[in-house]
Amino acid sequence: MKKNLILMASLLSAVITLNSCSNDDNPIVVDVTPPTATPAGPVELTGDLATRTLTKDKKYLIKGQVFVRSGAVLTIEPGTVIFGDKASKGTLVIDRGGKIIADGTAAAPIVFTSGQPAGTRDRGDWGGLVILGNAPVNQPDPAIEGITPAVIFGGTNNADNSGILKYVRVEFAGIELTPNNETNSITLGGVGSGTQMDYTQVSFGGDDGFEWFGGSVNSKHLVAFAMWDDCFDVDFGFTGKVQFGVAVRYGSYADQSGSNIFETDNGPNDNLTTLITTGVFSNITGIGPKITNTQSINGNFQHALDLRRRTALTIANSAFVGMPRGLRMNQQSVVDNYTTGTGVLLNNYMSAPLVTFSAGTGMTANAAAIQTLWNATNETNTSTDLAAVYLDLGLNTNIFFGNNTSTGYASNPDFRVTAGALTAGAAFTNAKLADAFFTRVAYRGAFGTTDWTDGWAEFNPIAKVY
Repeated sequence: MKKNLILMASLLSAVITLNSCSNDDNPIVVDVTPPTATPAGPVELTGDLATRTLTKDKKYLIKGQVFVRSGAVLTIEPGTVIFGDKASKGTLVIDRGGKIIADGTAAAPIVFTSGQPAGTRDRGDWGGLVILGNAPVNQPDPAIEGITPAVIFGGTNNADNSGILKYVRVEFAGIELTPNNETNSITLGGVGSGTQMDYTQVSFGGDDGFEWFGGSVNSKHLVAFAMWDDCFDVDFGFTGKVQFGVAVRYGSYADQSGSNIFETDNGPNDNLTTLITTGVFSNITGIGPKITNTQSINGNFQHALDLRRRTALTIANSAFVGMPRGLRMNQQSVVDNYTTGTGVLLNNYMSAPLVTFSAGTGMTANAAAIQTLWNATNETNTSTDLAAVYLDLGLNTNIFFGNNTSTGYASNPDFRVTAGALTAGAAFTNAKLADAFFTRVAYRGAFGTTDWTDGWAEFNPIAKVY
């Protein structure tokens, strides 16, 4: 500091001397303004991370596959922004025994997003967030999709704790790392119920939004926005619980494999396993891409609910509208599970004007039998007048969809439901919904009179400046 003061004094003296020696009106001036510091680039995260904290005063870049191994803890301060590198397919993997503590706030969410500049970001810019735990799965020593060399997940500890995800956004993630080997925006493999997951948004993903491979983690307040493939993909004996989730589709973005709101399997085939996919989802709102009869959408959009390969997932108190097709049960084993009550579809509302019910090939049950199963405890609207359906539900399409254009979504949509069919009809008397985890509400779908996405969620991340 003393040297700086001496230097500044000398420079000031030089200015005075030069001015006093000048014989004209154009004195020589010496600039003594200190140089401006060049902003530092993001801190690169590579390889295996030791226990550390990422702070909000810095930005970070995930390069390649980055691991938090067993015994290490990655803590992330509220308001921190972490970028995924496109060239190296940056992917963050929390391995079995590792932890992520991403405990944001509504005012300062934690953001994982594309490392590309605002205006140029796109789905699949980076690999996403993969969390692996020691909770049970129904496959022997499974390797998680998308990561090479193989990383095994799952174990015997239902209460396994992989950390906290709260007020977290994951944007433009999910990518084919090798052929037929993709990551999702958030992949959960064998994650246990000791893990906390609440207020978490995925948007513009290059594959699925949330995918559960077994495990028992419980979650609330999930947002899947503008996914490429499925919004909620549930596999490998998942037994956890989810309440309050919203999925909103973009009309032009769908995968050639067929894009659904829910896709759920018990395993990679129809074989019987000891552990069955029996997770419970309640209060889900699934908004498909179609909001008017004449609206053009991508032909790869498929079902609100695609139930496959011996799954017995419970879906209750939920609403699905705007997908071209409704409920499909792909194998007889699926029909049997819902006939016996192993899986439950209860107090749901569904509208699908193209094909409401369908069955897989080679089944004993047909579409009519599946419709009978559904009609016992659920509500169906087969109207092709989609505008009337949205009105009946109490959904304001002008707020949701930017005056009925597939690319004009509101940057801050108002999801509140204050009138219409969804304001009532929920029930929690079934044994599947008896757990204290579930908040007892009267409304079906994800929202009542409060929009819990306000303040922390982002619906225009392409233009967001970080």
